[in-house]
Amino acid sequence: MKRLKATKWALVTGWLTFGVLFAAGSSFSNPAAPDKDKAASVTKANDRPDDFLGSETCKACHEDQFNSFSKTAHSHLAKAGWKNEGCESCHGGGKAHVEAGGDKTKIRTFESESPKQISESCLACHAGKEEHNNYRRGEHWRNDVSCVDCHSPHFSKRLADKLTAPHEPKDAPSSLIPVGPSRAHSTDLAPPKMLINSQPQLCMTCHNETKAQFTQPFHHRVLEGSMNCSDCHNPHGGFEAKQARLAGADAACFKCHADKQGPFVFEHAPLKTEGCTICHQPHGASNSKLLKRNNVNQLCLECHSQIATKLGEEPAPGAPGTPSFHNQATLRFQNCTTCHVKIHGSNSHPVFFR
Repeated sequence: MKRLKATKWALVTGWLTFGVLFAAGSSFSNPAAPDKDKAASVTKANDRPDDFLGSETCKACHEDQFNSFSKTAHSHLAKAGWKNEGCESCHGGGKAHVEAGGDKTKIRTFESESPKQISESCLACHAGKEEHNNYRRGEHWRNDVSCVDCHSPHFSKRLADKLTAPHEPKDAPSSLIPVGPSRAHSTDLAPPKMLINSQPQLCMTCHNETKAQFTQPFHHRVLEGSMNCSDCHNPHGGFEAKQARLAGADAACFKCHADKQGPFVFEHAPLKTEGCTICHQPHGASNSKLLKRNNVNQLCLECHSQIATKLGEEPAPGAPGTPSFHNQATLRFQNCTTCHVKIHGSNSHPVFFR
């Protein structure tokens, strides 16, 4: 008994020692720590109230940036009684920078910082809401896509010019410009949320495979301006697959297609276990119901290949379930949903009749 107790204490002590050594080794081997401390040292040095001169001082040398920046919500930080003043809310106090004749080493410029360091600066203010709380769990964070790759903190001059531009930029790819009735006014206003471009064009810069999907004959109306990528996906991260905006694989679908949600007395098993995407292409398809296969029977037969049997029994000739009854050479049986209308689930029939 004493030997068993001694063995347990030895194991506990060993694991505790290993944990302490591992934590200590990680703190010394983290390559990002020096850069992070270096980036933070500038703001710490300029953390005194006397070091902040106000955005008007910045205007003397950076007039273009100041004029565009003054149109953003960021310019109102000082008016809201924030701890810093306008431009210096992000760049730190500018007194040493001004006294050194514009020396860039005397102020935080973000030029040499990594995407994660830049995003950390944004999250210092924007991490308090549900929209951004999971950014560090998202694919953009893991793939070094920083906030400024999508958003312009200064509301750049190019975006400001769009407010008065009579026509679209000549160098804009025509395949990415929204189509339909809303196209005539799609570029009259700058994108919201200080985006550097409108949502479809911005997302398709990296996710270019979706452009072909949205140009299919039947698709969700994203390019037409009726909806946005962010209606279904949260670009700032989350716990769901594909960064779906709502909890649950199909919650984003049910937000619009509520009649397919159920619960039903007779559930269609693939829908409950695999979700909507087991049958549908969410972005676009050549089928009017956005099905993965052009013909309905092609899709159904991938699971229901044994149409000649019923409950494991050999049916009588000519009975429902036999090849002669579901003759796929006959046009009437090539569209399964002609009879099985309630294919998402039924409250009245186990094989989804009306």
